[in-house]
Amino acid sequence: MTDWQAEIEAAAARVDGHVRRTPVCTLDVGGHRFEAKLEHMQHTGSFKARGAFNTLLAADVPAGGVVAASGGNHGAAVGYAAAALGHPAHVFVPEIAGAAKIAVIERSGATCHVVPGVYADALAAARAHEAATGAMQVHAYDAVPTLAGQGTCLREWERQGLEADTVLIAVGGGGLIGGALGWLAGRRKVVAVEPRRAPTLHAALEAGAPVDVEVGGVAANALGASRIGTLCFGLARGVRSVLVEDDAIIHARRALWQEARQLVEPAGAAALAALLSGAYVPEPGERVAVLLCGANPEPDPLDA
Repeated sequence: MTDWQAEIEAAAARVDGHVRRTPVCTLDVGGHRFEAKLEHMQHTGSFKARGAFNTLLAADVPAGGVVAASGGNHGAAVGYAAAALGHPAHVFVPEIAGAAKIAVIERSGATCHVVPGVYADALAAARAHEAATGAMQVHAYDAVPTLAGQGTCLREWERQGLEADTVLIAVGGGGLIGGALGWLAGRRKVVAVEPRRAPTLHAALEAGAPVDVEVGGVAANALGASRIGTLCFGLARGVRSVLVEDDAIIHARRALWQEARQLVEPAGAAALAALLSGAYVPEPGERVAVLLCGANPEPDPLDA
């Protein structure tokens, strides 16, 4: 059995100096006051840099470099980490990643391959590249070094004075929430938030095991894994999962910009959407925190 506390402590020591210590603050948005961690200000615009750096720093990277499949943010993080550490990187993304995220990957220095279909198709192509070249696969969410790296986000937040009883976290493949659960170990309530059109963890909890789901909607290029990771599922049994509509995500994203001047992608607003839409209603006196996790919207708002 994995000792997640030890893995995350080790990851924190590895990534120190390679990732940003992202800001925290208290926000008032949509009539709700909550603690927020601005992880969308991390390198390449998402928390993914934590898992990417931890994976590469913990491994003996082969001459073939690294390969990753990604909805966009993970690929950018792997490309950035690989370039910083002197390794070649190939990233496979589905068409739905969109031009903005593909551009972020290309700017990272990675070779970007756009694959027809969804994330599962990109993963199959990345595995074929791994088999042909001997490159090291950096999984987006279902690997111990990835989860441990993402868990450093919650470790850091607690050291920054997190007071909340409950933390709302968006879920795609499960790397971020898995790392959070591994670190928190039941000390705080964690609520999983997913788009109704990409209910990966929700479906697994209902079925009692990871299952394939169809994915779509406004956040599919970041929360579009078709099956929850087995590591996350093992950590998330008993976790409350709520679903949010696309309209609620769009509203939360707009409210974050209009009321707090925080620009995030739809996936980055999904956790807040649960609070603003009433999909999650705190108990009287319950202190709530929201993790803002990604800032690579499509299209790029400054792309002239």
